[in-house]
Amino acid sequence: MWYAYKFNFIIRAIVLCIISTVFCCCSMGCHIPKAEAPAENQEIEAIVTEAKPLSSEITLVAVGDCLMHNTQIWSGQQADGTYNFDCFFAEVQNLIKQGDYSSISFEAPLAGPESGYTGYPLFNSPDAVAQTFKRSGFDLVTTANNHAFDRGYPGAMRTLEVLRSSGLDTIGTYVSEEESKDFLIKDIRGVKVGYLAYSYGTNGIPIPAEKSYCFNLLDRDQILSDISKLRPQVDVLILILHWGSEYMPQPNPEQEDLAYEFLDAGADVILGSHPHVIQPMKMIEINQQDKLILYSMGNIISHQQGLERNSGIILEMKFSKNFDSKVTRLVEVRYTPTYSHSYYDENGHRKFRVVPVEKTLEDIKDGLEPFLTEKDIPLLQQVLESTTSQLGENFRADV
Repeated sequence: MWYAYKFNFIIRAIVLCIISTVFCCCSMGCHIPKAEAPAENQEIEAIVTEAKPLSSEITLVAVGDCLMHNTQIWSGQQADGTYNFDCFFAEVQNLIKQGDYSSISFEAPLAGPESGYTGYPLFNSPDAVAQTFKRSGFDLVTTANNHAFDRGYPGAMRTLEVLRSSGLDTIGTYVSEEESKDFLIKDIRGVKVGYLAYSYGTNGIPIPAEKSYCFNLLDRDQILSDISKLRPQVDVLILILHWGSEYMPQPNPEQEDLAYEFLDAGADVILGSHPHVIQPMKMIEINQQDKLILYSMGNIISHQQGLERNSGIILEMKFSKNFDSKVTRLVEVRYTPTYSHSYYDENGHRKFRVVPVEKTLEDIKDGLEPFLTEKDIPLLQQVLESTTSQLGENFRADV
């Protein structure tokens, strides 16, 4: 103990001497030079470093086909001759914007007004629909579909120009061979997501022989080759296929075989379009990874006849990446049933909108729904039951 006391006494004496020296120098105006920190240390001190996250979770949103029939085109015409279609997605844009990246399948060219705007069978829509997509929260428009060449090669190329000038990504049709080989990859908070899209055909409209690269035909070998090239570059691979039989509630055996083959080759998700009705959703485990097949998402908006053809979904997929293990998992899949509703506004003009079915049922009961009434409840309940019976329950991975 005596040694400890002596040691403390010495330390206190040294501290008092230092304080006295500094006080004297300050009183006499002495200058104590300040050591200059190396420049590189100053730069390091100026940067506030944050710890890297251990993981990242992202949300991808997808919807099915957007058709543009004559009645839908007319519904958007304004008094001054311009067009506006923002009412289409006004009541679901909050769901679309929840996605970090959201996609839609658009089955109509934007070929310009010169040849007239028309619906089925040879579509051509006003450019304003591209602005509606962007304002509603969509980021990606899939253009690989059987109506892409309804206005020929020039119409297909102009469609890409209009969509891209509105700030939208496109996939499935291309302006050059170089572009067709450049995969669409989005880096979302450190999670790299790649998209591929293909269509079974173009309704017999020929693709220019010298520009075969401009359209992604659904070819098994080509898709497997593209998956093998894209897979090493991404954490998540989404495959969008315009396929199947129109208005059929189930996929055919060939689709089922192809779906399993594409998932086994490296796709994480397969999203189908074209049948215009909702087809089943399945979760498949391959190599200890949960993968998703949704054979058809139905129509997000249209003016086709029949309850099933006006039923759709807003699909939400959550992926989580562990930066240490480099493993990315599909952790949640959920969907919101929707209904494509044709109605007349206060001025007697026909309009179209997508409504979320369950919320709209609640709004009717609470007196908050402006156009649908209690007599429409059985219809909406039928849409809900039909959709959930096809798709089943939402998916959430075990933690």
